[in-house]
Amino acid sequence: MTPNVIGDIFTNAMYIVLAIVLVVIVPSLLIGLMVSTFQAATQINEQTLSFLPRLVATLLAIILFGPWAVNAVLDFTRDIYMNIPFLIG
Repeated sequence: MTPNVIGDIFTNAMYIVLAIVLVVIVPSLLIGLMVSTFQAATQINEQTLSFLPRLVATLLAIILFGPWAVNAVLDFTRDIYMNIPFLIG
């Protein structure tokens, strides 16, 4: 196993983690930005107002993209296990 192979495996793992995290975080970020803009425009300074929409957006993202995320991790894990003979020798 060469350092290049280890680097490739690590890079693929980081791309998968980044993609899964972005799919969950970006909708929450956008909803939070819209709610904050609404609060600034209407001068409502309630901190709990932005919590529920962000929570709902995050849960919907997990429900919608959860199967894709699980499949991405399973495919990566399957590839690692299938390539063990090539990685060792």
